[in-house]
This record gives sequence, C-alpha cells and structure tokens, in this order.
Amino acid sequence: MKRSGHLPMPDLAYQDPVFMESRPARPLRILAEYIDPLNRLRRAGVGDTIVMFGSARVYARDVALANLRKVQRAARGRRTGPWRTKLASARSMLNMSRYYEEARELSRRITSWAMTLGTQPRRFVVCSGGGPGIMEAANRGAAEAGGSSIGLSIQLPHEQRPNPYISPELNFCFHYFFMRKLWFAQMAKALIVFPGGFGTMDELWEMLTLMQTGKLASKHLILIYGREYWDKVLNWRHMVHTGTMSEADCKLLQFADTVDDAFEQVRRQMEKYHLALEID
Repeated sequence: MKRSGHLPMPDLAYQDPVFMESRPARPLRILAEYIDPLNRLRRAGVGDTIVMFGSARVYARDVALANLRKVQRAARGRRTGPWRTKLASARSMLNMSRYYEEARELSRRITSWAMTLGTQPRRFVVCSGGGPGIMEAANRGAAEAGGSSIGLSIQLPHEQRPNPYISPELNFCFHYFFMRKLWFAQMAKALIVFPGGFGTMDELWEMLTLMQTGKLASKHLILIYGREYWDKVLNWRHMVHTGTMSEADCKLLQFADTVDDAFEQVRRQMEKYHLALEID
C-alpha cells in the first residue's frame, strides 16, 4: 500500500536519552566522562593539582563539639551500655576533628602559596573527592585562601552531595569510578592522605601501584598524614619484613604529623621537581 506524506524526522542518536542510557552507548558515556573534565579544566586554566583524600566521616571541630554536648545532655543519668557507646563515639568524633581542621589549614596554605605562582596556568590546585569530611575541609581551606579548588564527586546509591566549598566551574560528578580515578591521577603532582577508610585506602593503593609500576612519575609526592592513625591501621614495616613490600617501595611514602611539616614537604617537592615544568 502506498503511503502519502512523510514519516516524522527521528531524533538524532545522541539526543535520544533512551539510547544514551543503554548498554551499547556505554563507550560514549565513558568518553564523555573524559572529555568534559578535560575541556572544563583547560578552560579554567588548571595546570596540575594537589589531591587530598580522607574520610567523609570526619567533622569540623564545632560540629563534633556540638554533637558531644548533645549526647552528654541526653545521656545524663543514664548508665546503660548503649549510652556509653554513644558517648565514646561522640568523643572519638571530637578527637578525629583535628584532622578536619588540619586538612583545612593545610589546603589554605597550599592554595595561598600556589596563587603566588600566577594563573597562566594555575598551578597545584587543590582537588578532593567532592564530598563531606576531609574532602570538604580541603575545598574549604582553598576557598578561605581565595583560590579555586576541584571536586570530583561520584554517583552512589546513598546520595552524596558535593560540598559547598568547591569552585562551581570545577564541580564534577562521575558515574564510573575508574574515570574518576583517572582524573585524580592524571593531573596530580602530590597526593596527601588523611585518615580514612575503604575509599581513602583504595585511592592510596591505586596511586602507589601506579608509581611502583612506573605508570606515574616517581617524583610525585605521596604524603601520609597522621601516623597516630595510620600506624595502627597499616603496619608498613611488617610488609617490608615479610618481603611483600621492598624497601624501595616503602620509600615511596613520606609522612607528616603537623601542618607545618606537611606544607614544607609539599612546597619543597613541588619546587624541586615540578615548578619549572612546562604545562600543556
């Protein structure tokens, strides 16, 4: 049967949300998560980064103190086990808040120093995972210095909102963990690792593996912050003693316990190995 008229013009494939969310279009989505940050970072003039990792569950001191006081009021006159547990948890939260404040101050100092190096390109821009806790502290310190900072957030089943201190034009969200990791590594000249859990250790081991295998330059700095925490969580020397880590691999790690020491190590390493490099 002959039909009269014309069929409606179909949508272009890349304008079809059903297709773009389909399995066959996965390579396009992956490529988009590479090209979009590349374009936006270049447009913002970002030359390289200092990445700061740490727990999303570490709070600012004022928040942790307010929580402890709230629990103490609620627990008054109660001696049951659950309340003792809640008090212990609130005290631990307050003790850990020192790392939030120290990450915040370290980021502020790094950013203030980096801003003296000019903006063509912007050097050593602080970059975090975009969420709360230590990540928020890193972006917050940069904002308090009057500088830009990057947030590389990730879509999770339990929604995690980007913290409010990220520079809006440098606020990214990823679906694919491996693309997020690529952008952590690709522009980083230093990784500063504050106390954290699975995610923090995942990023630490990823960077260490890239350095150990020569996929990341050995002159990059991996700085472990807070030996009081990390030496209880990971026994680095035992790995050397048992032969699962070489002495040379162990030397990939540097350590700091104060903001002054951490900042001096970052500044010294960047000036020695990276400051004179040409940035594309």
